[in-house]
Amino acid sequence: MNRRLLFASAAATLTLGITVALTYPAAAGQSPDAATDAATAAGISPQVFQALARDLKLDPAGVQARLANETKAGKADLALRKSLGGAYGGGWLSADAKTFTVGVTSEAQAAKVRATGATPQLVARSLTQLDAVKAQLDAVATKAPKTVPGWYVDVTTNQVVVLAKSGADAAAFVKQSGVDATAVRVEASAETPVPYIDVIGGNAYYIGSGSRCSVGFSVNGGFITAGHCGSTGATTTQPSGTFAGSSFPGNDYAWVRVNSGNTPRGLVNNYAGGTVTVSGSTEAAVGASVCRSGSTTGWHCGTIQARNSSVTYPQGTVNGLIRTNVCAEPGDSGGSLIAGSQAQGVTSGGSGNCSSGGTTYFQPVNEILSAYSLTLVTGSGPPPSSPPPGGSGCTGYEFSRSGSLSSGGSAYQPDNSYYQSTSSGTHRGCVAGPAGTDFDLYLQKWNGSAWANVAQGATPSNAETLTYSGTAGYYRYRVHAYSGSGSYAMGFTNP
Repeated sequence: MNRRLLFASAAATLTLGITVALTYPAAAGQSPDAATDAATAAGISPQVFQALARDLKLDPAGVQARLANETKAGKADLALRKSLGGAYGGGWLSADAKTFTVGVTSEAQAAKVRATGATPQLVARSLTQLDAVKAQLDAVATKAPKTVPGWYVDVTTNQVVVLAKSGADAAAFVKQSGVDATAVRVEASAETPVPYIDVIGGNAYYIGSGSRCSVGFSVNGGFITAGHCGSTGATTTQPSGTFAGSSFPGNDYAWVRVNSGNTPRGLVNNYAGGTVTVSGSTEAAVGASVCRSGSTTGWHCGTIQARNSSVTYPQGTVNGLIRTNVCAEPGDSGGSLIAGSQAQGVTSGGSGNCSSGGTTYFQPVNEILSAYSLTLVTGSGPPPSSPPPGGSGCTGYEFSRSGSLSSGGSAYQPDNSYYQSTSSGTHRGCVAGPAGTDFDLYLQKWNGSAWANVAQGATPSNAETLTYSGTAGYYRYRVHAYSGSGSYAMGFTNP
């Protein structure tokens, strides 16, 4: 059908934990179904649960307690990013995930942190300031010596870390960038990151004459993966398709449009004879547990060490990556990083291997979705033609709304008004109308004189999703009944 396309130096530490201390019961004496029961209670697949227990060396009760703490931390972090504004200094979980700490640049803001159950820590720099320091280093990335494999924002120490094989080279690079040297810490590193590609064997997809990479996550029309795996126009097999977009270096992301006969599924291979269901792409906190799937080494887990990391490969520097202690090897490139059931990133590269351990970096999923206006496929297949009973077609979002429209009508959410985002970040929205209708969703931003569409979901379907990476400002959603009438459910998450 024809459609109308509408575009228009840190200070004293304050104390209080996110949870009381938890004692993990011994594994001895537990029934064989203990892990399955605990996984069900935690809302994740048994395969993810078992891999976390294996790689984090926890029993079922320990994994369950950790996941519960991580969920609390994620909700607290989302709320505090907004309420603290320019005083937010980043948030991080302790190694055992029992304590969630949030940096604040003003002691007057500590009460807001305590109110969420988190631990406030007075810091010298906000996360915005740390990101600005890192941006200065990114701006001169082409001048970084080969002995400097990368740099990242370390919220746990309120500094930007520059990894170095030569301290003198790193110091010269930092000086050349013009950043405040007191905000930077040079850290000795033996990392030699390379993109993971060109290893024979494994369950994967192949590029051109036989190079191998791993599928990241399914999206509408195909899948996302690492940019270094193939340039725009390159063809793939198993599944067959074509790189519809690719960016590397600078970024390390791409998406492959698959040929007919290939069906994208919202699943990740756990290399244990099963799959893990993807239900969304909500970002996990620094310190949260994550698992990676790749065609060389299979399924491995660890934790997030930092976000907004820059890594210098032989081909150039890639910015904005997720740094983890999950192992990976060549051929795992492009593969999935998932936290529970939430997509996090695609494998970019790293240092080390799965025998001795290592560091692996991932390109964030939401950035890829925004760059190419893609929609993540969730569940076991494409979005359903009708929402589940009870109007629960949009789940996993921070906010929810519902309403009813006649054919051709529109409604503005939230509550016939708008919301304000005080920082840059990703906006995600979803709408689900009755079966047989065509409901569309538009995200609008105030440009100073009028509301302008900045993102949309406007296919001939009753269910739509959208993702948009935007700057601070005023936003609202327009729900439009293009054809058909009835009740709708809506969900949205904003920075």
